[in-house]
Amino acid sequence: MKFNRWVYASIGVIILLFSGLVYAWSVIAIPIKAYFSNWTNAQLSLTFTLCMIFFCISGVFSGLLSHKISPQKKLLSAAVLFLVGFWISSQAESLPALYLGYGVLAGTASGVAYNTTISTVTALFPDKPGIISGILLMGFGLGSFLIGKIYQRFTLPGAGFRRSLLIFGIVLFIVIALSSFLLPKETIQKNQLQAGKNTEKGFTPQQMLRTKTFWYYFVWATLLSGAGLILISQAANIAAQVSAGISAGLLSTIVGLISIANGAGRVFFGYLFDQVGQERTIRIIELIFAVGILFLMITLRSHHDSLMIASFIFGGFAYGGITPTNAAFIESAFGRRSFPINFSLINLNLVISSFSSTFSGKLADATGSYFLILVCMAGMVLIGSFFGQGVKKRAAAVDMSPQANEYKG
Repeated sequence: MKFNRWVYASIGVIILLFSGLVYAWSVIAIPIKAYFSNWTNAQLSLTFTLCMIFFCISGVFSGLLSHKISPQKKLLSAAVLFLVGFWISSQAESLPALYLGYGVLAGTASGVAYNTTISTVTALFPDKPGIISGILLMGFGLGSFLIGKIYQRFTLPGAGFRRSLLIFGIVLFIVIALSSFLLPKETIQKNQLQAGKNTEKGFTPQQMLRTKTFWYYFVWATLLSGAGLILISQAANIAAQVSAGISAGLLSTIVGLISIANGAGRVFFGYLFDQVGQERTIRIIELIFAVGILFLMITLRSHHDSLMIASFIFGGFAYGGITPTNAAFIESAFGRRSFPINFSLINLNLVISSFSSTFSGKLADATGSYFLILVCMAGMVLIGSFFGQGVKKRAAAVDMSPQANEYKG
């Protein structure tokens, strides 16, 4: 079945909207923490860390298999993994079971769905790498807010989270399985390989990994993603500390503003990348992130709800700019030739940055405060800005056009 490419984009947004549910962990964990009161913040945060690790690992395998397995089959496998993962999570009586269900299986499912959808749909938009990445990733970011709100609204106290997780597993299976039949059956690259005329140009993974530009950008993305993941994983706890006695519904809404801003940031920065390029986009992301962290530091001292809301919006908006910049940077700098695997390689920064959520949980347990965590976030953005400058200075080492087709050192 063939559609206009914007219809495929809409289908991709739907897939990523539901796949992004795993990012709602800070909300999903609240009733789990209340039920298993002996589980610490650090132990629960490790669930999200594992989820991000397997999200990245599965993305790499999905990219490696892009020429061998159709997008439809990969999405169907993701649907099954979501179903099994959320079922195990719903029955969990121990941390290892939660780690397996939510961390390993759901994280793997999300990574496969993410890489497959981004690679398949962006191939249809070679003229708009930034904006299409932003639109697709907006769906991924908003998923944690919209579906997280539904989870919070209908999850009953006590063991009610079990029923909610099981229902979500079933819904994810149905939506992603049905959507898989509506995307192109084969990737553009696979069709070209089968026809013996691969006209795509660009860097192979080996060539890309030998450039300084990739590694400077990789460190930048790792540090800023780490700061963003700290904000996401600890947002509910920070809001509760700022506003003692806040209701669960209002807490979910305030934390959800991060996801709304995240989604808006993905579209905005994707568009901005197409208009002004990677260098200015990186600078603007850093600036907005720094302002958000500063506001949050002041909030912890002043306990002003309005300033906390502003800080969440700024932080979420800036963090939202990293993922579309990743995708647009990889395509514009290194071409479409090996985009699925090259894209998954840049996303490996999340394997490292995901440990920041576990670290922040341990720090919160040890100090009982979140101010030192914010200091760490500020340091990560500051150090990241130096590596961002490195990308700028070394941009000439790489042909930044989509037609780049040879290794230049």
